[in-house]
Amino acid sequence: MINFKERIKNKYSSLSAGMKKVGKYVLDNPQALAMKSASQLGQEVGVSETTVIRFCYSLEYSGYSELQNEVRSFLIFQKSSLHEYQAGKEELVNKPNFFAQNFQQHQAHIQEMKENIKEEDLQLAVDRIYQSNKVLVTGMRTSFAVAHWLSFTLNIVRGNSQLIQPGIDDINHLITKLDSESTLIAIAFHRYTPSTLKLAEAAKKQGAFVIGITDSDLSPLSEHSDVLFPIGLSPRSTIDSAPAVFSLVNTIVAGVSVIDIEEFKKRRDNYDRFNSENFFI
Repeated sequence: MINFKERIKNKYSSLSAGMKKVGKYVLDNPQALAMKSASQLGQEVGVSETTVIRFCYSLEYSGYSELQNEVRSFLIFQKSSLHEYQAGKEELVNKPNFFAQNFQQHQAHIQEMKENIKEEDLQLAVDRIYQSNKVLVTGMRTSFAVAHWLSFTLNIVRGNSQLIQPGIDDINHLITKLDSESTLIAIAFHRYTPSTLKLAEAAKKQGAFVIGITDSDLSPLSEHSDVLFPIGLSPRSTIDSAPAVFSLVNTIVAGVSVIDIEEFKKRRDNYDRFNSENFFI
């Protein structure tokens, strides 16, 4: 059964500006909706009570009370994304070809993501990365692995990327070196780490171009991004999102690599000529 969060995400693009404000507020503060009347919620968000009621109708609820009751039940029985991940695997474990079924789920997630992302946004991001004098990449917790891979691979094909590592790097120094010719790629998913959001905000203030990779148009990362890539998968588990996220960043790297094929060939040849016998087997 589709819940209120999924309804908001599915309908978000078609909502009016006022109803979008309500939707974002409800996703960020479901406890407030559970406790407040429609009038009080409208005052909190800065819209009319009528807008709140129309928002409920747009999500195909009979009214505010039905949405409020669902949110209250959700808060009582809410489980973590790990429960979602485990439940999804338990559904497959008794079916034939468990591993093949998992591969098929990954394929479906990549296809779902593909439908949420615009070709022109990908081209804009790729062009900006190629043109930038410096590209910083940041991601914490489950996003760190993606950020590390993306920074490492961009350095192979372009050579102008750096992974931000809190606790090691002087973040203030890195951010103050950003300007209008720089790009920050910020990766953040549900339970968005404040440090990633603050880095995106700071980079934006420095005039840098910010590329956001996240789970939804409603992510707080959207406020600081010049171009946003919402993965938009229906499962809540960030673990299940990983194949789609890696597919996205690999596609971005592929786009950068073919802008100037001759330059990439030179970088490849230099990479291959490097005497690495002291570092690799």
